[in-house]
Amino acid sequence: MQFFLQRHRVLLVHLSHWAVYISFTLYQFIQWQTRRDNHVDWGRTLSGLSIEIFFTAAVAYFNYFFVFPRFLKHKNLWRYLIEFAVPFALFITARVHLQRWLVDGHHHKTDYFYSSFFIVQVSAVTFLIAIFVGMLRFAVEWFELDAKQKMSENEKLTAELNFLKAQINPHFLFNTLNNLYYLAYSQSPNTTEIIAKLSQMMRYMIYDTNQPRVQLSKELEYMQNYISLERLRLNNQIPIDFKITGNVNDVWITPLVLITFLENAFKHGVSNTSKDAWVNVAVKVENNTCVFTVDNSKVQRSATETGEKSGIGLQNVQRRLALSYPERHQLTVHETEKSYAVELKLMLS
Repeated sequence: MQFFLQRHRVLLVHLSHWAVYISFTLYQFIQWQTRRDNHVDWGRTLSGLSIEIFFTAAVAYFNYFFVFPRFLKHKNLWRYLIEFAVPFALFITARVHLQRWLVDGHHHKTDYFYSSFFIVQVSAVTFLIAIFVGMLRFAVEWFELDAKQKMSENEKLTAELNFLKAQINPHFLFNTLNNLYYLAYSQSPNTTEIIAKLSQMMRYMIYDTNQPRVQLSKELEYMQNYISLERLRLNNQIPIDFKITGNVNDVWITPLVLITFLENAFKHGVSNTSKDAWVNVAVKVENNTCVFTVDNSKVQRSATETGEKSGIGLQNVQRRLALSYPERHQLTVHETEKSYAVELKLMLS
């Protein structure tokens, strides 16, 4: 029933309008005949009603299907008035003469049907009905245009999000190859374990992240595997703290919006030769809000390394946040000489 109403709402508005108009007009005919003849001649009443509805609908829908759409296209008011006035005058003239001939007859000419007031009343009512039906056409055009624009915007946003997500895959593969290279170079005994974790991460990247939303628990599992790889690469020499607070199983977020901050923490804040390096990660879900924080040390690097940007990672995630959480996220960065901290708040829907 709801689908039918949504599909045919315009038709229902038209039918409702004509039902009200016909009922009101029929009531007027009955009142007029009762006052004049003290009884209702249903033949004359229905004939008069049919003539009025036919010519009023003819003017209204001639305007609806032919004249008003041309006005919406050309936006020329004078042209519209001229194109509307000519058929309007012809329809009104035909209606008045037909109603006089059929309803009033040749032998009973009443003052009302031959008065100027009758012609003015017929013209005014027909004009108002035609304008009202024309405004329905305007409303239909406006809503359809608005729906098309929204669909186009959504398609553009989806395409951009898919493009940004596609950029992350090579970024992840690049980091993975770096880890495998390090394992092969160092002949690590943990190679089998690390390849298994990399397999889990690849499965998540290929299959789960194709959806617009993923469970926060899966995103965090992916991050925990990433941290495990970093621990093995660093021989567990760097203190790494990872805390989760709140229920993360019933929360859904845009995939891969958190990992970039974690990657940057290890890329720019951790070194094999640094004894004072550290990384703290915390995720807290409370009051329909997810708060993600990364706090890490800063490693002294050469001027060339310092000037290097983090590539597509940070810009990518900032753009994805803007598209996926417009006015529903807050990103705060606090940097000192020895530390770098990021806090991301996501308002969950």
